[in-house]
Amino acid sequence: MITLSHIIRHPIKSVGYEEIERAPLEKGRALPFDRHWAISHEGAKFAGNPNGQPDGWASKMNFLRGVTGHELMAIRAAMQGDEITLSHPRAGEITVNPDRDEAALLAWLKPLWPADKPAAARVISVKDQALADNPEPFLSIIGTASNAELSARMGVDLSIHRWRANLWIDGLAPLGEFDLIGKRLRLGGAVLEVHKPITRCKATTVNPATGQADADTLKALRDGYNHQDFGVFATVVQSGEIARGDTLEIL
Repeated sequence: MITLSHIIRHPIKSVGYEEIERAPLEKGRALPFDRHWAISHEGAKFAGNPNGQPDGWASKMNFLRGVTGHELMAIRAAMQGDEITLSHPRAGEITVNPDRDEAALLAWLKPLWPADKPAAARVISVKDQALADNPEPFLSIIGTASNAELSARMGVDLSIHRWRANLWIDGLAPLGEFDLIGKRLRLGGAVLEVHKPITRCKATTVNPATGQADADTLKALRDGYNHQDFGVFATVVQSGEIARGDTLEIL
């Protein structure tokens, strides 16, 4: 049996991950509140706009990211209503509404961001647009067996949160998610279509428990599989609710 084992969203891009029990998926939309906000830096290309906000989707290069600020990878998030509680092993905890508490959020993030990089500048959100690395409304999917096999190859217990995926699936063969490309999947009340593999960056070398780079995941992928792909992107083609434990059916 193939089942959904984890649903994970990242309300603020690169600033905290949160496991949830269920989610309503909408056709043509990303996972609700996944990358809903992002933190732009002073070098952002849209900084000259009258309100300092982009007009639509904007490249990841405009935002704070874990690949540059490793400490960000150790932030956890918990949404309650319109507020998010962020916690970090060294920075402690803060509860904010990103739309109202910009100054407090940027101040909390300041010591977690490299001082030699353009400083955090604004909290960004774009109506009906996830601020993910791609403009398409992708959900990311990985099989738990893939993570287990790579962990065994490396001799390291890799946290699933290194990969910032939305949906984790039990019951697939290692790297079996690549066999789903081009197929449709029924998951709970929703149907998803799988499009392409995800090519990984150095953010995955960082341990989300510590915020320190401690495992060369990219070398392990290249040595083991001759590529840097891990997980696949999918879109919602039929709306419906999903929940942990739901059975996945390949259509």
